[in-house]
Amino acid sequence: MDWALFFSALISSTLLPGGSEALLLYRLNEGGDAVALVLVATAGNVAGSLMTYGMGRLGNEALHKKWLRMSGEQVARAERWFALYGKPALLFAWLPIVGDPLCLVAGLLRCAVPVFLLLVTLGKFARYALLALPFG
Repeated sequence: MDWALFFSALISSTLLPGGSEALLLYRLNEGGDAVALVLVATAGNVAGSLMTYGMGRLGNEALHKKWLRMSGEQVARAERWFALYGKPALLFAWLPIVGDPLCLVAGLLRCAVPVFLLLVTLGKFARYALLALPFG
């Protein structure tokens, strides 16, 4: 298992900055197994999203502001997005800027864990699979 890729993807999926896509592409360019690398990156990225979801589920405003450094505006934006587009919006949890707050809001709004995992995993897997496609 490529632990560096796993943890890079995990960190990238929290509110901390990261670049798992660059590491995935590097590993693929080195000749790594595309299927295995996509699965590892997806698992790490979903684990990070699940952590953010858990923070939302267990958290409070002080936690969001102090630990996650999310402004009230960022949380409100994610809440509006989630209310407008509902659970299918979780397919886009991989998007920069809105993805992490979206996972946090899913936790705050008590989205069912199986639904959360299914939608987030599908979206994140699709993103990594598309990146890996040229490498076969």
